Amino acid sequence: MTETTKNPAVMEPTALERASAVPAETRARIEALKAERDAVILAHYYVEPEVQAVADYVGDSFYLAKLAKSLPQQTIVLCGVEFMGESAKLLNRTKTVLLPEPAADCPMAHMVQRATIDAARAEYGDDLAVVCYVNSTMKIKSWSDVCVTSSNAVKIVRELPQSHVLFIPDRNLGRFVAEQVPEKHVILNDGCCPRHEAISLAELQELKREHPEALVLAHPECTAAVLAEADYIGSTAGIIAYAEQSAAQEFIVVTVQGVLYELERRCAASGKRFFVTRTPPTCGDMDGITLEKLVRCLETGSGAVEIGVDEAAAQRAQATLDRMLEYAAR
Repeated sequence: MTETTKNPAVMEPTALERASAVPAETRARIEALKAERDAVILAHYYVEPEVQAVADYVGDSFYLAKLAKSLPQQTIVLCGVEFMGESAKLLNRTKTVLLPEPAADCPMAHMVQRATIDAARAEYGDDLAVVCYVNSTMKIKSWSDVCVTSSNAVKIVRELPQSHVLFIPDRNLGRFVAEQVPEKHVILNDGCCPRHEAISLAELQELKREHPEALVLAHPECTAAVLAEADYIGSTAGIIAYAEQSAAQEFIVVTVQGVLYELERRCAASGKRFFVTRTPPTCGDMDGITLEKLVRCLETGSGAVEIGVDEAAAQRAQATLDRMLEYAAR
């Protein structure tokens, strides 16, 4: 069960209830269109429950990037924001990658200046690694040495041979990584996820007072003040796994509320309850990826992702993703 602190007179349907309400004819139409296009549907945990319910695979950025490279289908429909589609295309050059909502972007993906990278390279030379969060544009990846996700950032930074790390673009994830890997000199960039940055510390503390037995599960893109309140800090996949395996019965979830569908689905028989702050954390870009747009994308083949940089830059960007997968597999 999921609740906010609004206490509405009429409870809104849960994420699981919304997903269950997808009409059978819509599901059948999607299956037929997939067969026609030799398509597979991948969805991020943050998109609408209805979209997750009809996807073939649902996961976080790392899972989707790794999975996209191994799938046999010729068409990948990526229900996520632009950088996710770009990553899938870089890893699958000969395949068609479609975005149901091409306008869905990630503001943080653009929050890096080339001058920041050039200055760090000039100062530290070969002993610097530019570590790029996967939430970044193809161009920014091409300026970098290795990509990471929130699932593997700590592991990869720890294993890099360089002593100095410029972490781009997210200062919050970068700060969290620096705390976990104190032996490295981590330089932070002034970027952030506006959705996680906006999560209210006061609302979180209010929720903790109302549910004193609840464990707080937070994403590392949150601010330091919010993370200080958490019992567990991890990626969306980590949060889901922690809640599923925990003996606790109540959880305050501090990330984009789209993750509630998978939490409710996995914990449906357990009686576990999930709470989000009075102002539910939402991502307008992810919310724009609707079931109707997914169907239209499959019908028309719209939203094709192209390589938007020159071939040399594309190869450098792809190399950062390949290195991420190599490091993560060790």
